[in-house]
Amino acid sequence: MDDVETIATRARESGHPYLEFLRVPTLSSGVYVLPAGAVDRQTPHREDEVYYVVRGRAHFAQSGSDRPVTGGDVLFVPGGEPHHFHSIAEELVLLVVFAPPETRSASGD
Repeated sequence: MDDVETIATRARESGHPYLEFLRVPTLSSGVYVLPAGAVDRQTPHREDEVYYVVRGRAHFAQSGSDRPVTGGDVLFVPGGEPHHFHSIAEELVLLVVFAPPETRSASGD
């Protein structure tokens, strides 16, 4: 298995901000990379979600609250709850865990 920075590099090279690296029956995990100034276009997921901020600086909006986030922060989002990162001041590298595994669309995204 690769380290987070190697997976983040592969995500950047793929042209997709999220790259899954693990899928087992009970959870899935990936790395989400948002460059400074990016717009986080994600929509709510059905699954519970945990973010670990590996590095970067941004704000995180969830359930009417808004907070700054930086390396070392851990965030929990219950399934179905709207949330997004914004005001990304430094490239944001996030380790993401979904439980149960994230549902994939028919196109594989």
